[in-house]
Amino acid sequence: MNKPLALKLAPTSLKEVIGQSHLIGKDKILSNLVKNKKIFSMILYGPPGVGKTSIANAMVNDLGVRYRFLNATVNTKKDLDIVIEEAKMYDGLVLIMDEIHRLNKDKQDILLPQLESGLITLIGMTTSNPYHAINPAIRSRCQLFELHALDSEDIIKGLKKALKHPDLGGIKADNKVLELITKLSGNDLRYAYNLLEICYYSFDDKTITEEHIRKINSKPVFFADKNGDGHYDVLSGLQKSIRGSDVDAALHYAARLVAEEDLDSLFRRLSVIAYEDIGLANPAIGPRVDAAIHAAERVGLPEARIPIGTIVAEMALSPKSNTAHIAFDKALEDIENGNVGMIPSHIKTDSPEYKYPHNYKGAYVVQQYLPDKLKNKKYYEPKDIGYEKQLKEIYEKLEKIKESSY
Repeated sequence: MNKPLALKLAPTSLKEVIGQSHLIGKDKILSNLVKNKKIFSMILYGPPGVGKTSIANAMVNDLGVRYRFLNATVNTKKDLDIVIEEAKMYDGLVLIMDEIHRLNKDKQDILLPQLESGLITLIGMTTSNPYHAINPAIRSRCQLFELHALDSEDIIKGLKKALKHPDLGGIKADNKVLELITKLSGNDLRYAYNLLEICYYSFDDKTITEEHIRKINSKPVFFADKNGDGHYDVLSGLQKSIRGSDVDAALHYAARLVAEEDLDSLFRRLSVIAYEDIGLANPAIGPRVDAAIHAAERVGLPEARIPIGTIVAEMALSPKSNTAHIAFDKALEDIENGNVGMIPSHIKTDSPEYKYPHNYKGAYVVQQYLPDKLKNKKYYEPKDIGYEKQLKEIYEKLEKIKESSY
């Protein structure tokens, strides 16, 4: 098999892993686990090309444990059954599973008891946020470790290591070339390795030049510039520009994402902004964002820029409110701290004491809904802006009715 250079350069020990210094190194969590010859089920999550697979493979190599590798999308229930039977034969093994967020319910039902018993130790890997994308039952049995995007120094360090690999036959590249590859890679080390390898086989010269790089990849640099801005910084710039109602800046950052053809990241972030930053001040923005995304996906690039530009401008100029999600976070905080209480008996299922609001004038009747422990709790604090101004008037009117009834 003609293995790509990136695979040949994959670290065989945690000591060879590039980046992730918050997890790897002296007295860091993953390094200490290896030092203490112990491994727990875990999920490694982060953007592509930051070393999730490399770290998983390096750990099992360092520990010398038996392991198997599966992909939640490609491998079947039968494949998982075979791994479990092998684990029983050897009294346990480590299962490295890529795309863990795509593990369907049938496979989850098979895997969960084995995680619970300790027969299988799972190292899951995903580019998705595990708090949103992974089944809570799986998540609760794993430690979650976030891998950060590699910085420019990490990528250049990896490229210098790659230049010494015998497969590249002593090819040379100066620092400017390495910096250009780093910028074009979007801080994805795998992509950087691939670009370097393609250069080697595409030209007869023993020295790679900037011209060689641009002949292979002519896209302009967006995710890394002289100030070191990264992919997530562009997304942050987009959200903060919309939140700050700067339409020109919002369009600029959205254009950078469109030029890079990273529509998935753009669409996810716009969907978040619609509810996090605009919210009840303009509730129609959520469906409008969905409609713009659908239109952009239907027509594809380059026409997709038209609905994208339209919705980004509208979002930037829309009134803003974060009251709803802030209120919800307060409610979640109470739940997480055990501040709950019993559900009032009159709103439990089929309670004869329940007052059906639709039977009353204005479809409203005063009765207690929160538990006694929280009955006077106020999570929601409305703003006097946009559509929420109308909601605030309704809210205050209802509060006055409640106060006069108690």
